[in-house]
Amino acid sequence: MPNVADLYKLSSQVPLVGERLFSLAFAQKAPYFATIHPRFTRIEPNYTSLVIPKRRSVQNHIGTVHAIALCNGLEAAMGALAESTIPSNKRWIPKGMDISYTAKATSDITCIAETDPEQWTGDNPDLHVRVKGVRDDGTTVIEGVIKLWVTEKPNKL
Repeated sequence: MPNVADLYKLSSQVPLVGERLFSLAFAQKAPYFATIHPRFTRIEPNYTSLVIPKRRSVQNHIGTVHAIALCNGLEAAMGALAESTIPSNKRWIPKGMDISYTAKATSDITCIAETDPEQWTGDNPDLHVRVKGVRDDGTTVIEGVIKLWVTEKPNKL
């Protein structure tokens, strides 16, 4: 089966609607992601970005993008990165998140997840994915790490 980066690349070749169709399909695989209406803008090994549009359904009482919507966006970006990067003999599961809110999320937010290639090699099961959310003006509004537990897949009988 093609990995997430390959599916994204293929769908992105469809003018005007490819990225949107991919984003909708991704959100259906993990339905909670649909609550933020993510629009993936780049998926490749070790890097993923998506946009959370600032709309009423993701706003808090002061009209900014809600903190949990931001975390949801970061987790969606991390998930696409992990699925695009992880070696075929390994599996992953999130085990924690350390996040700081650094500014008000007053616009659409671009969520970014990044790793280094060497993080995916070796025997250490702890892997930290760097994540951040950025406003349209370039201001970082949320940043931190999502901690993954990466292990060998069990042998199939």
